[in-house]
Amino acid sequence: MKLYVVPTPVGNLEDMTFRAIRVLKEADLILAEDTRTSGFLMKHFGIDTPMQSHHKFNEHKTVDSIVQRIKSGQSIALISDAGTPAISDPGFLIVRQCVENDIEVECLPGATAFVPALVASGLPNDRFCFEGFLPQKKGRQTKINNLKNETRTMIFYESPFRLVKTLTQFSEVLGAERKASVSREISKIYEETKRGTLSELTQYFSEHQPKGEIVIIVAGLEE
Repeated sequence: MKLYVVPTPVGNLEDMTFRAIRVLKEADLILAEDTRTSGFLMKHFGIDTPMQSHHKFNEHKTVDSIVQRIKSGQSIALISDAGTPAISDPGFLIVRQCVENDIEVECLPGATAFVPALVASGLPNDRFCFEGFLPQKKGRQTKINNLKNETRTMIFYESPFRLVKTLTQFSEVLGAERKASVSREISKIYEETKRGTLSELTQYFSEHQPKGEIVIIVAGLEE
């Protein structure tokens, strides 16, 4: 049969699509990053398809058995805790394995946190690069330095606990006056987007402790 890659809401449950609900109901098995977290979503939409844990700590061990199940005639759906699987979440390995085994992969369109953050930033979005999470320690400074001359708008995911540190490093390397925006809690009740220069955003979040999932959008170097 095939592997379905199914996005799930990053916040508001109304962001779930009718098609996603149907696919999850019809699948033989759902691979979930955290079955407890996804259990709430399944219950909300009346989905009782069996679930199996599939996350970054076990995906190397489980991909072969999943491929064999699909080859035997099963349809399997892959979800993450929130958003589109494989975008800064587990999923790439199983998709690659399916492609290499000539198994059809169908990825449904749906929620991805960086798209609304990019659009709402007001920064150019005709060309952009998605950098995801920066390395926490080794290679972090090198990565930022390598982006100093990037002319495209840059997108980063960040933890609220490292946001001020990251904005400070961006300010030092990319320039304090570089324009940027910080979006948090996208599609949730307390959704917020702050725009300004890197120095202004650093000062703001030093005084206002951020909470929730963070997307940082940074303007590219002006050509």
